[in-house]
Amino acid sequence: MQINTNYANLQDSYLFLTIAKKVAAYTQAHPENKIIRMGIGDVTQPLVPAVIEAMHKATDEMAHKETFRGYSPDQGYDFLREAIQGYYAKRGVSLKLSEIFVGDGAKSDIGNIVDIFGEDNRVLIPDPVYPVYVDTNVMAGRHVSYLDANVQNGFLGMPDENMQADIIYLCSPNNPTGAVYNRAQLQAWVDYALRHDAVILFDAAYESFIADDTLPHSIFEIEGAKRCAIEFCSFSKTAGFTGVRCGYTVIADELVCGETQLNTLWARRQATKFNGVNYITQRAAAAVFTQAGQQQVRDVIAYYRKNAAMMVEAFREIGLWFTGGENSPYIWHKVPEGMTSWEFFDSLLNRAEVVGTPGSGFGKNGEGFFRLTAFGTHEDTAEAMERLKKLLR
Repeated sequence: MQINTNYANLQDSYLFLTIAKKVAAYTQAHPENKIIRMGIGDVTQPLVPAVIEAMHKATDEMAHKETFRGYSPDQGYDFLREAIQGYYAKRGVSLKLSEIFVGDGAKSDIGNIVDIFGEDNRVLIPDPVYPVYVDTNVMAGRHVSYLDANVQNGFLGMPDENMQADIIYLCSPNNPTGAVYNRAQLQAWVDYALRHDAVILFDAAYESFIADDTLPHSIFEIEGAKRCAIEFCSFSKTAGFTGVRCGYTVIADELVCGETQLNTLWARRQATKFNGVNYITQRAAAAVFTQAGQQQVRDVIAYYRKNAAMMVEAFREIGLWFTGGENSPYIWHKVPEGMTSWEFFDSLLNRAEVVGTPGSGFGKNGEGFFRLTAFGTHEDTAEAMERLKKLLR
């Protein structure tokens, strides 16, 4: 028996596990104190009424022989895929049902999509970056190159003809930086991928937070993208499904390697390794796209946007450089001069009792930066910003 020795190349501890241990130790030492958590991007508002109603109805259906459902179709029920298809159509993107795959969250599909690619592919990942992109490729033994995202380019790395890549990861709005690519920038990436016969893995999990109508929500709004991109999206942030788990992946028929359509490979992979998302969850997800559901989830997103606006105002008052917050639920800011990201984490926890995420946990270029999320309550966000201003003034 042999193990996958690539796992030895992973960092010893997952970023958020380290944060959890530090917070648990502080809480144990100060059980009476109120810690405000703005680190992990989990949501705090409940599922909207349209979703709850659909879940209750679907649950009742499962109690009767005539309406009971067993295994779901590999790619998802047509009622949900048709709803997703209609959602894209409103943004001018035409999709076939066969190009839409329902999964149990964007994180799972982003981690699993590499199954359809050979081990010798060169991978290009922006730095700083969501750790899953890196770790899944390290586990597979692939060579990973990093694209510099920094203050100078607004943490929006752009193509470099001197860097060769077969697989490119992009996330917009970005996690962790909150930066958002405009149409011209995404067009440059699509053109690069087409020139180099590369595939863009595009994480659109936070697209519903884009308030600026000039910014693209989907890479498929960009000419040529269907021939070079795979898109991942999630209901976790759009509709608060972090505890429910549902997302979708889109692979157009035009995306081919030689004569092989990549969506046929993904369909084959899912048929073998995935048994589908349960019926109740898919009915709940479909309810998100109803007229009532859309209005209700927009109201929740507006709630989080108000938090982000409070954070933007606070950081402008403090005078620290930051990005994000206006089309994203994340604020990505510089830490005070002379401090590392983890030193600032400890200072913020011990002196202000606010939890965030050290930028160094997202890569080399994250050192000296810090991520805060807008997913708390209004009251906690306002209090956290007051504590932060008191600490940094």
